[in-house]
Amino acid sequence: MAGQFRWPVVVSWGDLRLRPLARGDRREWDVVRARNREWLDPWEATNPAPGGAAPTFGQFVRTLDQQARQGTALPFVITERIPGTEQFGLVGQLTVSGISWGSFLSASLGYWVDRKQAGRGVAPMAVAMATDYCFQGLGLHRMEINIRPENTKSLRVVEKLGFRDEGLRKDFLHIDGRWTDHRSFAITAPEVPEGLVRRFTASDRPAVWE
Repeated sequence: MAGQFRWPVVVSWGDLRLRPLARGDRREWDVVRARNREWLDPWEATNPAPGGAAPTFGQFVRTLDQQARQGTALPFVITERIPGTEQFGLVGQLTVSGISWGSFLSASLGYWVDRKQAGRGVAPMAVAMATDYCFQGLGLHRMEINIRPENTKSLRVVEKLGFRDEGLRKDFLHIDGRWTDHRSFAITAPEVPEGLVRRFTASDRPAVWE
């Protein structure tokens, strides 16, 4: 990790930008989440402890920020330029978590997007951008995404990007109040030397970060 990991960082491509989740996102995040409750609830991780409650937004941001400063997570929001302006609106969230260094150099990735953005390529582009940063910017070797078999829209994301299906993980994560199976998908840096963004867009324009 020495000399490679830094935070905060902003990853950009075209009108999309991944930037750090912040406390100041509370109002916009709440609006987008409320509008998408029925869309997202079936896929949301839940607390398996009896009577366990979800963290508050402040607790959520604080925990992710601590993990980022420890070099084990990248908590991004997905933002898109508002047409005709230089402002960016929040359209989703993407978190790279469980970053492992040493001989493993691996991480996992999870995301959600506003239902209004579905079908526009926002989710696969955000995943491609984050993965390219992890591979090319941080020197990680492997990225993993775990998806419920019923989540057909997320399955299309990994299919479009060429992630390998590595099989079923039984009772992998507590979702919507119960333990659920997931399919595990992965890709390694040597499989995409050109970068996922270039592969997905079929262009020579890479994602950039600063």
